[in-house]
Amino acid sequence: MLLEEFNYPLPSELIAQRPLEERDASRMMVLDRPAGTFRDRTFREIPEALRAGDLLVFNNTKVFPARLLGRRRGATAQRMGRHNPAAREFLTAEVELMLTRQESEDVWEGLVHPGRKIRTGEVLVFGEGEVEAEVIGRGEHGLRRVRLTARSGSIEAAIDRVGHVPLPPYVRRPDDARDRETYQTVYAKVRGAVAAPTAGFHFTERVLVDLRARGIESCEITLHVGLSTFQPVRTLQIEQHKMGTERYDISADAAAAINRALDDGRRIVAVGTTSVRALEHVAREHDGRVVAGSDETSLFIIPGFQFRIVRALLTNFHLPKSTLLMLVSAFAGKELLLRAYGHAISERYRFYSYGDCMLIL
Repeated sequence: MLLEEFNYPLPSELIAQRPLEERDASRMMVLDRPAGTFRDRTFREIPEALRAGDLLVFNNTKVFPARLLGRRRGATAQRMGRHNPAAREFLTAEVELMLTRQESEDVWEGLVHPGRKIRTGEVLVFGEGEVEAEVIGRGEHGLRRVRLTARSGSIEAAIDRVGHVPLPPYVRRPDDARDRETYQTVYAKVRGAVAAPTAGFHFTERVLVDLRARGIESCEITLHVGLSTFQPVRTLQIEQHKMGTERYDISADAAAAINRALDDGRRIVAVGTTSVRALEHVAREHDGRVVAGSDETSLFIIPGFQFRIVRALLTNFHLPKSTLLMLVSAFAGKELLLRAYGHAISERYRFYSYGDCMLIL
C-alpha cells in the first residue's frame, strides 16, 4: 500500500496545544464497524457505550522527563578536563538530547539535535552541570548512544531535576509544570515511556468508578512507548517500513484476566494503540493466547492484519501517514476511518495527544 493513502488534510488550529481543564470532558466519536456508522458523544458516556463483562486493557507506563536541553563541551574542553574552570568557557553551543531507550544503568540511546554536528567523543552538559552525556556511538537520523553521569545522586533523580516533559513537536510551546501531571495517565505506574499512551488521558477516577459499577472490568499491562511508535515512515510503500522495538511486560494476573475474557467470549477493549501492539504481539507468538512475561515487540500493524485479541479500541486522532493511523485503519477499515476523520474535522474535534478520542466497536 502507498504511504499517500494514509494522508488527510488537517487545519492546524485543530491540533490541541493544551489539555482540557477536566480530562473526561473531551469529546468521543463512537465508530460502529459492523454498521459502518459513527456518532458524536462525550467521553463521560463511555460506561454507557460499553457493556457489562467488557475487559478494558490499560497501558500503565509512566512518562519521565526525557527531554534534556543543554550545551556542547568542545573538544578542547575535553582535553582540559571536565571540571577545569578554563574548560567551562567552551560550554557555548545549545543542544537537545531526547532519551529514547535505556540500554543499561548509564547508557542510553537518544535523538540529538542538531544531529550532524554532534560527534562521537563529545560531551553534552545539562542543567548547571548536573547531568553530562558522553557520545559513545552514532546511528541513523540523529540517533546517538550516550553514557550519562550525574554530578550527585542517581542518574534518574538528576534527569528528573533537569529534564523536560517530552511533549510532541506539534505541541508548539515549551512544557510547563502542569504538563508533568497532565501528560500522564491517572493510572501511570511503571516509569519508562518517552511519550504518553494518550488514549488514557481521558480517564478520571470518577469514570473508572462508573465503569466498575456497570460491571466493566479492567487490567493493566505495560509497554514503554519509545521512538518506534512515532518514527516517521520514510518509504513510499508502507510494507517496506521497519518498526523499532519497544519493551512490554504482562503480569500473570493480567494474562489470566485476558484469557478468561477470551474463554468467556467477552469483549477485550484496548485502551490505546500501544496496548493493541503488546497484546497482538503475544497472541501471534502463543497461538492466540496471552502469556505472562517481558520482551520486546516490533510488530507493525497495517490493513490486512488479523486481530486475535482486541475486539474494541479507544484511541485518539492520529497524524497523517503515521504508523498509528495505519494500525487504526487496519482495525476500523481505512475507508470508514478516513470518513470518520473527515467528520471529526468538520465538527471541529481536537486532534492528537491533548485532543479528543474515538471508541471503535
